[in-house]
Amino acid sequence: MSERLRFVIVDDDPGSASAAKALLEGRGHDASIFFDPEEALASIPIDPPDCVLLDILMPGLDGLEVCSRLKEMPKLSGMKVVMCTAKAFDSDRRRAIEIGADGYIVKPIRKDSFFETLDRVMANELEFTFWGIRGTVPRPGRETLRYGGNTSCVSMEFPRGQLFAFDAGSGLKVLGDSLVKRGERLTGKLFLSHPHWDHINTLPFFAPFYVQGNEWEILGSPHGSVTVKDLVNAQMDGVFFPVTTREFGAKLEFRDLREGTYEFDEISVSTMLLAHPGNCLGYRVSMDGRSVCYITDNELSSPTSDNHTVEYEERLLEFVRGTDALIIDTNYLDEEYESKVGWGHSSVTQVANFAHRAEVKTLYPFHHDYAHDDDTIDRKLEQMQEILKTSDTEVVQPVEGDSFRL
Repeated sequence: MSERLRFVIVDDDPGSASAAKALLEGRGHDASIFFDPEEALASIPIDPPDCVLLDILMPGLDGLEVCSRLKEMPKLSGMKVVMCTAKAFDSDRRRAIEIGADGYIVKPIRKDSFFETLDRVMANELEFTFWGIRGTVPRPGRETLRYGGNTSCVSMEFPRGQLFAFDAGSGLKVLGDSLVKRGERLTGKLFLSHPHWDHINTLPFFAPFYVQGNEWEILGSPHGSVTVKDLVNAQMDGVFFPVTTREFGAKLEFRDLREGTYEFDEISVSTMLLAHPGNCLGYRVSMDGRSVCYITDNELSSPTSDNHTVEYEERLLEFVRGTDALIIDTNYLDEEYESKVGWGHSSVTQVANFAHRAEVKTLYPFHHDYAHDDDTIDRKLEQMQEILKTSDTEVVQPVEGDSFRL
């Protein structure tokens, strides 16, 4: 929020309201307070602000009812409404979104997350962050300092407070530690592409699962009669790990996904089975006309190989077509792929040509082979940039910890 904005705070708690006002004014914004929700409802339509911060628990009209009434007024259609409340329950968050709230902040207010949420709300942006970009096993050391050595994990945060994570490689540990530092109750969804070790081995170390009051759902593809819940419970069986899922403090639920489209609080998630051993799901996440595709562990075979299927590649092209961001398996150098046909991974030229054909806006190479140090990733990037130099598709190599906004 670089421009000066005007906020109205509606909260019957003077301490909380004053704290929010001080933070906003400290960033150069204008802020005023209403302790009476009826008075706020009468005043706001006369001189609409850019954003209203609403408590839920107030005497008389509660914040949800105030939000509902404000959203019914056509002249306020451009005004944002953010719930700012001590109610951290997922049911309250969902209800707020259903009646039109543009964001949800849990008290007590913490400066960094407060402004991160408001920035996303005011810009209506989806933010995605890379916590691990490598495949197979982590590779710490001097040769991976620039891009990072952790394995597959990407998070997505949305204007209304929804939190998604994709895959549980070693990057999930870093994501979990950063989330716990926020000191907030957390509600989120963890989408698994598939249960190969490098995509699930950090599930037992995800700190938010151990925090009472958190609510998480783990989603992914079943394997025959083996459900996602079975897969996670088996991995954390006492034989393999001393802590089982029964020791988690958070409320944990599981959902099996198949090919299709699922709706989560006005966020659309489409799935497609990928060319990889076992059931491996690719995801397309869409919000307000923008999308991110997460396509890891996938083989785009050469047309000259016995493993090539034209029909599959055409289906995948349509699945990702026109996406703003394509995060995709780019495991091999071209010369390596010749001896790896049928292993379920793709090479530099395959990925670059595919992204161009799919009219992808930005390509993010991902799931780099364990043998590839930072210099090798540089080579892969240069090769893709050369292939795409006349294309409208841009290629960006993410660094561990990089965040991008749409």
